[in-house]
Amino acid sequence: MDFDGTAAVFRALGDVHRLRALHFLATADATCCSTGQGVCTCDVQAMLGLSQPTTSHHMKLLVEAGLVTAQKRGRWTYYALSTHGLHLARTAIGALLATAPHRDAA
Repeated sequence: MDFDGTAAVFRALGDVHRLRALHFLATADATCCSTGQGVCTCDVQAMLGLSQPTTSHHMKLLVEAGLVTAQKRGRWTYYALSTHGLHLARTAIGALLATAPHRDAA
């Protein structure tokens, strides 16, 4: 198991703004400036209601964790979901579930 990569994914998932950004990327429709190849930074920023530097920080962490891809086009960056980080998280949870004793929660 890639413990460092998996920990980075769970750290990235451990923030409400980043979870909201992931949900937005997964559900973005044609009303935003999505080109079908990603969602523009301006739309992510507007949805989160955060400043541009704060939005960029959150998105950078999602990219570094492998949960999101980023592509620079002109002055804007376009973001899209990436399955790499999601697969790391699912694999880690699956491995823990497979080896953990099955007990009901108290």
